[in-house]
Amino acid sequence: MKFRILFIALLITTFSFSQTKGTVAGILTDKDANNQSLPFANVLIKGTKIGTNTDIDGKYSLPVAPGDYTIMFSFVGYESVEVPVTVTANETTTISKALGSGSYKLEDVVVKSTVNRQKETALLLDQKNAVEIKQTIGVQELSRKGVSDVATAVTKTTGITKQEGSGNIFVRGLGDRYNSTTMNGLPIPSNDPEKKNLNLEIFNTDIVEYISIDKVYSGNIYGDFAGGNVDIISKDYKGSGFLKLEIGSKVNSNAIAEDNFKLQKGFNGFGFTNKSIPSNALTQYNYSSLQLKDYTPIATSFGISGGKSFDIGSEGKLSFFATASFNNDFSSKSNGSAKASVNGNGVANKNFADFSEMEYETNTTGMANIGYKINNNNKLSFNTLYINTSTQSKEEYYGYIVDIANDGNGLIRRFNYEKNSLWINQILGNHKIGDRSKLNWGLSYNIIDGNMPDRSQNIFRKEATGYQLSSISAPDNHRYFQKLKEDELAANASYDYKFNKDEAGDFLGKVTFGLNERIKSRGFQATQFNIKATAGNTNTIVDPTNLDLFYNQDNFNNGNFNIATFRGNAQVFNALDPQTYGGDQTIHAAFVNTEYKFKKLTAVLGLRGEQITQKVSWNTQLGAIGNDKLEKTAFLPSLVMKYELNDKQNLRLGLSKTYTLPQFKERAPFIYEEVLQVKVGNKDLYASDDYNFDLKWEMFPKSDELISVTAFGKYILNPMNEVTVSSSSNDISYINTGDYGYVAGAEAEYRKQLLNIDSDNAKKLSAGINASYLYSNQELNSAKVNNETDFQVDFTNTKGKFTGASNLLLNADLTLFNEWNNKNRNLTTTVAYTYFSDRVNAIGTSGKGDLVDKAFGSLDFITKSKLSEKFGLGLVVKNILDPVIKRVQENFNGDVNVLSYKKGMTFSLNLNYQF
Repeated sequence: MKFRILFIALLITTFSFSQTKGTVAGILTDKDANNQSLPFANVLIKGTKIGTNTDIDGKYSLPVAPGDYTIMFSFVGYESVEVPVTVTANETTTISKALGSGSYKLEDVVVKSTVNRQKETALLLDQKNAVEIKQTIGVQELSRKGVSDVATAVTKTTGITKQEGSGNIFVRGLGDRYNSTTMNGLPIPSNDPEKKNLNLEIFNTDIVEYISIDKVYSGNIYGDFAGGNVDIISKDYKGSGFLKLEIGSKVNSNAIAEDNFKLQKGFNGFGFTNKSIPSNALTQYNYSSLQLKDYTPIATSFGISGGKSFDIGSEGKLSFFATASFNNDFSSKSNGSAKASVNGNGVANKNFADFSEMEYETNTTGMANIGYKINNNNKLSFNTLYINTSTQSKEEYYGYIVDIANDGNGLIRRFNYEKNSLWINQILGNHKIGDRSKLNWGLSYNIIDGNMPDRSQNIFRKEATGYQLSSISAPDNHRYFQKLKEDELAANASYDYKFNKDEAGDFLGKVTFGLNERIKSRGFQATQFNIKATAGNTNTIVDPTNLDLFYNQDNFNNGNFNIATFRGNAQVFNALDPQTYGGDQTIHAAFVNTEYKFKKLTAVLGLRGEQITQKVSWNTQLGAIGNDKLEKTAFLPSLVMKYELNDKQNLRLGLSKTYTLPQFKERAPFIYEEVLQVKVGNKDLYASDDYNFDLKWEMFPKSDELISVTAFGKYILNPMNEVTVSSSSNDISYINTGDYGYVAGAEAEYRKQLLNIDSDNAKKLSAGINASYLYSNQELNSAKVNNETDFQVDFTNTKGKFTGASNLLLNADLTLFNEWNNKNRNLTTTVAYTYFSDRVNAIGTSGKGDLVDKAFGSLDFITKSKLSEKFGLGLVVKNILDPVIKRVQENFNGDVNVLSYKKGMTFSLNLNYQF
């Protein structure tokens, strides 16, 4: 009885207390997105811990005791809004607001601050609501993981790795030829004559708003697609003015440990040294010095960025954003060994017990963005981006060289200097026409100069009295000059029309018509000057650190050495004609996509048609002048379906047909010689056709959490691979290796907030992990290759993996976030780990096994702190485990190590101040 009385008393008390409260409720909308609902925005009663987030429809509701308060609305990237409110008992006070990102005015609104819109929760929401299957990574996540370039950024997403020593990425085990790169949806060219895609390492994340990775094809993407498309979205500043300064420093443990970090002298430290073939190159010796210069291997960086927006009239807004930065980097590969021209028994023609490489890199980046929002229906923007990069390196190989240094007393030294400049210009337009139609268009013109202004190689044999220059073959000692110039004009246009409005006023259907145009032209030329000691001078002792004592005008006049190109010496009339190839490519495309929402099911059916013409011409040391034309008409259907299991779970399906084009360099019979391998083009290479399948389940438990599982498969007709062809030097070429190949695999991703120490999200521990398993198999058909090309191959195996395919990819990170002093100060600490398993570098022939890059993992530590409202500090330690990087040739009697080295750890310190 007493229990019942107590229970009733408590119930009455609770009921009476609840009746004394009032409710504040409303809807938040996005002013910059035509007042669509704004989910996951923050709602807080100022000065209390009473708060909530808006739901998927932008709605919120807060029970509050009667009284006068200030309610705060905020969303990352938008200006915070404070509104006074009086709460009355047993009544609901409705306050609905439209948040925007500009410096607008609202009654009873106080503008507080503007930060970057692209945080992880916002991008997860975009991923959740999108019909297409995609992944995005924004500046907040990039900063948290200590990522400074786009190549590393994309490897933090599921199923993507980067090739060691380059910015080339592999998507689901498929390499450069199967992927594409765009910026704001428009294609950008490559700075590497051997690659389809630009080296993504040259893009600093300072210019990035977010990066979108499409691994499922849809009709608005160019059809040369099988792995993925990386779309770099440049910063589009909105908000009040700011100016930010950054400085930083970096050291590599290997580089700083070198007793003498020496590189070739004669190059400035900012990466703008311009060199070219000297005048009278065959009749005089006036090449640049081969002496060495000491460097202090401590890298530096500095940058400045700023932006401001201005209101124009009642609806217009003009926004400016600009950034400029310079950074350099010193690195060293140490504890290395290398082998080349290894036969099926594991015997190498080159066997270097000691290999090392020192490298100095620079990156100068400048970008400006002007956006003009004419009104709520029309917007124009202009982007211009200039990037200049340089790499200066010294490679040294000590050991056995067949017929040159049979006693293991050989030395090969190669100096290399590369300078690349890229200029991207884009004009973009977005126009809303009534409530049903929208027109988007873009125009770009890109120019790239990819030059190797000076490469020198010398081969020595150490005798008791000192070093002698090799004179076995003319190319042993040479100077090499290379130029690449490419320009590209591209245009996109699409028109959306919505139809079939439901009772709630929402359109259920949308049809999109689009046109794409792409015109690309490339010119490439290279000249190698072979410098050979003459008879009677082959035993001359030289100083490898000061070859100017031998290579000089006096010794040339005295006939101690001669100079000739592959075409001949000064007596041959065309000796100075460079080895060249050129390419022209045009793609005319049109597409139509139809999207329709059937309650919980949304489907997009697309059809794209493309007419492709690719012309290649050449004039190289392999023979006569030649040319070839590849033409293809492609009809590319695609289907993407999204089924909303509930408000937190989606099931997605993607089906498509695409193709893969060979690149200019791959079809031009031009020889490019590296120290350890030689690559040669194949004029008979032709396009592949690809059939793609994806099935994905995803769940979003909270605004910053994700669980997803994906199954995928690809069937490829006439796949292309890098193959070791039958030759004395084990040349590598590009071959359609069989009639078919296929890839199947699964991906999983999990992002979880492990611990939330307080209700204000000021202290929290979160983790993320993504993994990808891949199985690849393809036919290797020697008879097909021998019939279709001028090469002779004898595949060691009749089946094999795709080049670049890793069975297992893994990324994991753990982040602790701590915020204090009214959110003016914070500390973010992240530990990140990346792993990939073995992957094929080149397919073996003639009894030789495949060249395989062995598995390794990388562990990074990142900590960033906001020490005050304006001052920030960051520390990054990369490659903590410092594993041995290995490449082996698989053989029947065991693996042969053909390359191994360690990169060392890198320590970076960064300071920034925002005015």
